Amino acid sequence: MTTPGTVRSARRPVTAAASTVTPPTFTSYVRSRGPVLLRTARSLTSDPRDAEDLLQTALTKTYLAWDRIEDHRALDGYVRRALVNTRTSEWRKRRVDEFAVDELPEPEPVPGPDPAEQQAVRDAMWRAVCALPARQRAMVVLRYYEDLSEAQTARVLGVSVGTVKSAVSRALAKLRVDTQLAADVRDEPEPTMAPTTEAAAAA
Repeated sequence: MTTPGTVRSARRPVTAAASTVTPPTFTSYVRSRGPVLLRTARSLTSDPRDAEDLLQTALTKTYLAWDRIEDHRALDGYVRRALVNTRTSEWRKRRVDEFAVDELPEPEPVPGPDPAEQQAVRDAMWRAVCALPARQRAMVVLRYYEDLSEAQTARVLGVSVGTVKSAVSRALAKLRVDTQLAADVRDEPEPTMAPTTEAAAAA
């Protein structure tokens, strides 16, 4: 029942369109979630300025993809992935710090082996190699002086890879127990036949 001068308002049914939540704008999202996302950025880097830059980069990527993000409830996850991916990319890059100075610092001298001593060791090693049987000597020269692989050495000599391995192993064993070689290189650096074979010769 209504009183004079009043009108009963009709109740409209709630439609699906009316109940749909309006998606946030980019600005409102950043304003409401910015502090939380900044804490995430700071957990990825110890420098607060780097964290702010990291977040700005991630938010820029989010802004560019804003229209393609259908589920705005997943925005935090999207930004966090952008943070992690951006930080990972930075870790992979070598950072070069530049400093302005009046004079270029001189590098500290690095002590190195005496060239004369190195040559003496090489000569002693060559004499020992030349004293090996011809077959072993050929394989050692091809492997270590010519830097051929075992397969390449085998092809050159027309033998199997297994033959090369066993012959070279015997040759190195002889060099290790060569008393004349040991006397020649005593108190000198490890004997080397070639830069790539130092470890193998000294094994």
